Amino acid sequence: MSSSFQKPDHDELAGTEQPFVAHLMELRDRLLRAILAIGICFGILVVYPGPGPLYDLLAAPLVSHLPAGTKLIATNVIAPFFVPLKITLLAGFLLALPVVLYQAWAFVAPGLYSHEKRLVLPLVVSSTLLFFAGVAFCYFFVFGQVFKFIQNFAPKSITAAPDIEAYLGFVMNMFIAFGAAFEVPVIVVVLARIGVVSVDKLREWRGYFIVVAFIVAAIITPPDIVSQLALAIPMCLLYELGLLAASYFIRSTKAPEDAE
Repeated sequence: MSSSFQKPDHDELAGTEQPFVAHLMELRDRLLRAILAIGICFGILVVYPGPGPLYDLLAAPLVSHLPAGTKLIATNVIAPFFVPLKITLLAGFLLALPVVLYQAWAFVAPGLYSHEKRLVLPLVVSSTLLFFAGVAFCYFFVFGQVFKFIQNFAPKSITAAPDIEAYLGFVMNMFIAFGAAFEVPVIVVVLARIGVVSVDKLREWRGYFIVVAFIVAAIITPPDIVSQLALAIPMCLLYELGLLAASYFIRSTKAPEDAE
């Protein structure tokens, strides 16, 4: 039985091999373009809306659940300057993420066959959209539930005055956690397409994945049931989406001789 990864009689990649130095130069160029895209987005955001308003926007879910008149504090002298800049850089990276992923795709594309290239661009687009969806879900839903739980749980004798650097670290960890968790369909598709594991086997492992999802959610989210369910349940649903997508992509990216 022929494999979907068997090379065709006419090798499309014949004569396209490049020296190691050429690969390094291309990698350098791709990295520079990605960094340039991030720098341009960062510069635009510095001008408008500016680091200050961006940080105010990021802090809004927390501030809305603090007692009236309470503000975040800065325990480091230079924190009021550097923390908003770090937020702006993070926003610039998110804004330039499609370009960064495209540069990664363009670097590996010459080493792929034409039927394999049909898989890469949809994965780049879906990876970007899923990461954005995870970040947006965390910001608009999870943060509100987490901060509401914390304020209701805290004793009345405690006045919360969070530090801006600690808040930045918390936000970045949560964004990365939810953005990465929403990449589950992409991971499932890639594992199934490159032959690491079959779709049928992934279906059999569904129960194990549910257990793992709840364990991961319990580890990386604050100790409240709402945020843990908010991460674990979407991961389980996205796993099912990944199984459906894997079946489709395996059929649509078969080698020509296998399709026949």
